[in-house]
Amino acid sequence: MNNKVELIGIYGSDWTHVNSAWTSIDRNPTDKKRERMPVLLKQLAQDKHETPFEKSSLHFLVTAEIASHIHVIKHRIAVSVNTESARYKELKDDKYYLPTDWPESERERLESFCKKSFEEYHACIDRLVAQGFTRKRAKESARFYLTYSNQLVFDVLFNFRSFMHFQGLRNKPDAQLEIREIAEEMLRLVKDTNEFEHSLKAFGY
Repeated sequence: MNNKVELIGIYGSDWTHVNSAWTSIDRNPTDKKRERMPVLLKQLAQDKHETPFEKSSLHFLVTAEIASHIHVIKHRIAVSVNTESARYKELKDDKYYLPTDWPESERERLESFCKKSFEEYHACIDRLVAQGFTRKRAKESARFYLTYSNQLVFDVLFNFRSFMHFQGLRNKPDAQLEIREIAEEMLRLVKDTNEFEHSLKAFGY
């Protein structure tokens, strides 16, 4: 299965950012201020006066393997993450990721291994329960049979400033392919809203 990204909600816009920057002066919108918006946003980004960019939020639903999940939660500052729990429920969908750049023969070997690991995972839960373990303990510990390819569903909330930091680290040539593709798709989805055109340009996107 491929990794997936869905933009499930946004709050704010370019105007939210400039209006925040103008709080100490005058928040009343005028045509003149709207004309200045691209210049002001660029100046704010260049001068590292970035707190106004924290006033909007981008909310994504992601399905991805363990490595990408770790890459996302490493951005814990100003990022909120909730993840599908294999501790409280048994994973039923048997989702796993196969590297898109691998040769087909290697993908087939990994797929076979992943399927086997899920078979062992489900069987282990049943065996442990039969031996007297609580189902809760059986579920949380049987996860050790699963591979790094195991996909999790997690929702991620960035403020815009944190999103730009994430893009700067993960949407670049030396980032791991999987997280780079996720970052690229997130950026495309945000661009498609047309709500943050000038803010994205201010950061070079």
